[in-house]
Amino acid sequence: MKYEQLAKDIIANVGGIENVYNVVHCITRLRFKLKSENKAKTEVLKNMDGVVTVMKSGGQYQVVIGNHVPDVYKAVVAVGGFQDIGSVEEENSKGSLFSRFIDMISSIFTPVLGILAATGMIKGFNALFVALGWLENTSGTYQILNATGDSLFYFLPIFLGYTAIKKFGGTPFIGMAIGAALVYPTLSTLTAGKPLYSVFAGTMFESPIYVTFLGIPVILMTYSSSVIPIIISSYFAAKVEKWLKTIIPNVVKTFVVPLLTLVIVVPLTFIIIGPIATWAGSLLGQGTLAIYNISPIVAGFILGGFWQVFVIFGLHWGLVPIGFNNIATLGYDATIFAPIFAASFAQIGAVLAIMIRTKNKKLKSLSIPAFISGIFGVTEPAIYGVTLPLKKPFIISCIGAAVGGALAGSLSIKCYIAGGLGIFGIPSYINPSGIDFGFYGTIISIVVGFVVAFVLTLLFGGINKQKQTANTTLTTNENVSINEVTSPLNGKVIPLSEVQDAAFSSGALGRGLAIEPSEGQLFAPVSGKVSALFSSNHAIGITMDSGADILIHIGMDTVQLDGKFFTAHVTQGDHVEKGQLLIEFDIEEIKNAGKSLTTPILVTNQKEYNIELTRQNQVKTGERLYTLVIR
Repeated sequence: MKYEQLAKDIIANVGGIENVYNVVHCITRLRFKLKSENKAKTEVLKNMDGVVTVMKSGGQYQVVIGNHVPDVYKAVVAVGGFQDIGSVEEENSKGSLFSRFIDMISSIFTPVLGILAATGMIKGFNALFVALGWLENTSGTYQILNATGDSLFYFLPIFLGYTAIKKFGGTPFIGMAIGAALVYPTLSTLTAGKPLYSVFAGTMFESPIYVTFLGIPVILMTYSSSVIPIIISSYFAAKVEKWLKTIIPNVVKTFVVPLLTLVIVVPLTFIIIGPIATWAGSLLGQGTLAIYNISPIVAGFILGGFWQVFVIFGLHWGLVPIGFNNIATLGYDATIFAPIFAASFAQIGAVLAIMIRTKNKKLKSLSIPAFISGIFGVTEPAIYGVTLPLKKPFIISCIGAAVGGALAGSLSIKCYIAGGLGIFGIPSYINPSGIDFGFYGTIISIVVGFVVAFVLTLLFGGINKQKQTANTTLTTNENVSINEVTSPLNGKVIPLSEVQDAAFSSGALGRGLAIEPSEGQLFAPVSGKVSALFSSNHAIGITMDSGADILIHIGMDTVQLDGKFFTAHVTQGDHVEKGQLLIEFDIEEIKNAGKSLTTPILVTNQKEYNIELTRQNQVKTGERLYTLVIR
């Protein structure tokens, strides 16, 4: 590890492994909870290479590292054998129950989405090749491609076991072992014989019993491709593991804790969790289908029309698992994936109209790559870079998506595979038995969604009106240095040396200025990619298109507010334009919580630039704060 020695030195000087309750990190610093801060050698740490300074606040011993703190944190966790809690926001994640549910689902599914899309595309194209007569489903080529495509979805409990238990704070390999037990091949052969007896006779839950565990009847279910059972089991496993660690002696923890966790949780899963979760999943699938069948057209119109809005706010994670569950329990999904499939095509329809109609060179240059990436289902550049800033085209793209979703409902489109995005997702709508009208309906829905958005944007997108405004703004920006950093806030300018936090005032984290904000809105000071944004939304990093790294930290010690009073309007990885609203925050509530609102705006890779600072004492959003000149 690159930072292994630094990690060893830090651990030694905070009093050793035995003096650490836990360690997390924020955007600039390691935050230790120590048993005794008196054992820590603060002055030694302050003078170490790789450490900016040391601070004590809010019951935490903070070792300030800088913008490479995530890498140092990983090394500290590895060297010390600490639990990988992650960022301080993850440890203290609060908020509404719905917000925590969305965060949980996104954390579990996001790591597997890439490989899920890849394997789904393989299965989709394999089905397409058979439908076109290019392959026989008995050929070796088909069988190998099918095995590759089925690999993740069939063994999905193993993969979700890893991501789910990690989210819940347990050991990933324990989650994988539970998932592997659920899909253990030999168990499926036990249902071939005559059942011993049945339980819940005369009800919708009537089930044959083929085996027992210590005399307790086990209802054998099919868990391949399932979602809900492994997530619930992983949650219980994480709790059981944590409890066992408190009572098992350290000398045997390594093998006794996972041993007892598996012995407790796996039988519990087969006897109770699995059957109940499977029934719940079946009811969920049937319930969404029943609601959808009341009016497929209306359901498709609403879901398709609002899908892009859901994505912007992260609410789609509350619906995506339902689509996965439907495919696992019903063999297809008609209620989630099918109605929203036209949304990305409607988005690029609007972008194409803008690209054709606008005379603004920069807007046109943004539209071209946004259109290309949108073809393949990656619509963030189109949404955040083109249609959303222009407002009307975004609304029109939602209308096109709504029309496409309504058609999907009326034509009974079904998605059979959780596959690729954009054009790569088309094969996912091929019925395993062959191409049927539903597949042609899919083509019709995405074409109509595209055409509606394209035509309406040409006619009513207000591109000519926007052109005047956009040209004025863009021309102004093009006449100044590409490395000009504008003020993200309205307020009083404060020299960095006067900031009441040594990590910032020393300039070790970067050079720049601070602002005492008068309004609770933070706007992008530059154009670039959001390279860092914690769930507490108190700090954000932007990497400029020219390579400069900008860090904005709203207030001092505001990380301790756990995200209260902060609302982000972007997500990490987004490309933002200068002047775009990034974060809103409640000034009065933050002050009432006893936190300073002094906000440093820093260039963290300052060694690469000379910085010309403004001499103004007051600034407004969009006014020059400082200019970066490449050395």
